Amino acid sequence: MGKPTGFFEYQRELPADRDALTRIGDWKEIHHHHSDEKLQKQGARCMDCGVPFCHTGKLISGMASGCPINNLIPEWNDLIYRGLWREALERLHKTNNFPEFTGRVCPAPCEGSCVLGINKPAVTIKNIEVSIIDKGWENGWVIPKPPTKRSGKKVAVIGSGPAGLSAAAQLNHAGHNVTVFERADRPGGLLMYGIPNMKLDKKEVVLRRIQLLEDEGVKFVCNTNIGTDLAVEKLRKDFDAVVICTGATKARDLPIPGREAKGIYVAMDFLSANTKSLLDGKPTANFIDAKGKGLVKGPIHPFGTHPGETMPAQSLTLRQPDDWHVHLR
Repeated sequence: MGKPTGFFEYQRELPADRDALTRIGDWKEIHHHHSDEKLQKQGARCMDCGVPFCHTGKLISGMASGCPINNLIPEWNDLIYRGLWREALERLHKTNNFPEFTGRVCPAPCEGSCVLGINKPAVTIKNIEVSIIDKGWENGWVIPKPPTKRSGKKVAVIGSGPAGLSAAAQLNHAGHNVTVFERADRPGGLLMYGIPNMKLDKKEVVLRRIQLLEDEGVKFVCNTNIGTDLAVEKLRKDFDAVVICTGATKARDLPIPGREAKGIYVAMDFLSANTKSLLDGKPTANFIDAKGKGLVKGPIHPFGTHPGETMPAQSLTLRQPDDWHVHLR
């Protein structure tokens, strides 16, 4: 433990949001970034508990408690406090293939399980995590590490979302020849088309990691819908094993009066079309334009914007500061 009194001396502090009027001019991330000094102080707040619930990854009464992938959180918090960033990155990569993804979009059940949070604000675990991996990329510490020996086995992975990419990375590191099939025009699944760019940058974050996987020997085949463009029988013939990592992009529609009205879309149609337009660099392409519509102004459509308790996102996501005057109650 780096500083036994850290949680007494330092307050929880997250990076400030970029100004809303600045953000509307781009699709970049919402937040600024902390300095190393501030991050070290945030790491010092970790108490190195005797029983650290932050990384247990268990279900308690049906609720997620702690990190589902068992990140070694107290260890890399301590390393950050001592300024040992590369060692912290090594610790982080022991349990997490893609900390730049989870550090940005995970709802952080680790923070909800932080013992310090019983009577003080929890440690800023999520922000520390993403800062570690970002520094790793900035300093050239994250490099391709292809396996030194191949097994001769071929594995097909269907789907290139978080599960598919993780499976591909692990299987490739084990020495197998991995081919990932994706029905969309770009790999990444919901990471690519289901999350807005200001929460998870596609070119600087998602595609960067996919390029690293390619450099390590993973092959990606896009625009291929298994069962339509490629027969299952051919997969069985050409590969020793198949891993099915399909996502959940099909919406659960609502059979209610007015559903057929013009201008009502499911979320994935909106997110996919607009993200593709952004990535293709074609602002006049076929995307769904919400500018100036009533949906943007919460009070006009209170049912769609107010009932936060019915939304599937965990509370950390719902607590994001609201610069647009859309109120969640």
